Amino acid sequence: MTIYRSKEEYAQRYAKAGMYVLPVANKHPIIKFADQPALTESQIHDIWEQHPNADIAVRTVQFFVVDIDKHADNNGFESLKDFNHPDYFPDTLTQKTRHGGAQMFYMKPNGVEVEQNIGWLKGVDIKAHINNYVVIAPSSGYSFVNHHKIIQAPDVLLTAIKPVNSQYDIPDSVRQKYHIDQKSKTAELFERIAFGLGGSGMRNNNLTELIGGLLFRNVDPDAVLDLCRISNQNSNEPLSESEFNRTYESMIKKEMRRRNVT
Repeated sequence: MTIYRSKEEYAQRYAKAGMYVLPVANKHPIIKFADQPALTESQIHDIWEQHPNADIAVRTVQFFVVDIDKHADNNGFESLKDFNHPDYFPDTLTQKTRHGGAQMFYMKPNGVEVEQNIGWLKGVDIKAHINNYVVIAPSSGYSFVNHHKIIQAPDVLLTAIKPVNSQYDIPDSVRQKYHIDQKSKTAELFERIAFGLGGSGMRNNNLTELIGGLLFRNVDPDAVLDLCRISNQNSNEPLSESEFNRTYESMIKKEMRRRNVT
């Protein structure tokens, strides 16, 4: 078996396999990548020559990922156990994540759109958008459970993970009678996630408030990142990846100072 000695060698290996490679630091991309073509061999060499310790992520372009978190109050493994359909998940390339979770990789069938579904089950996300990505082994904290090929997702799994788009529309009679006397800050955070970051002159400030509000309420930083990405995606004019990352990184540092963490 070939042994790769550097992050660049692994990145080149993934690129040769047709993956869209992305250099990351602390799970954040260090280059602009949204809607960009896959990095070339020479681009990968130049990036890792400049950032030899950069971790590796791969964009979910040709494949999607069943992302299983493992937290005391949000255990995706228990959710899958309760779902009780192990037959939906045939053996495929699987890795262990930094905090004890797991990620299963499945190919998207040709001509079939696989939609992202954050919160498909409690503690289980479906990461499938072409501008989403997952950090991959041998990045720090990640290791492969097996070395299987990424297989095509079975139809039963594709059907199960498809988001349910509700056709329910709140009647005007209900809207007229339902009054909110006073809205809490927590309610405003929920609405910001659902309705997006607002217009172009408000997005950065609203993202800052959203990140700060979630961190102040002791939401896990990884969950904060995912929730804020959802809010950005729900915006009419989403922030660029670089703007989004700058704001998130700044707020994380600010929160660490507030907690006297050095």
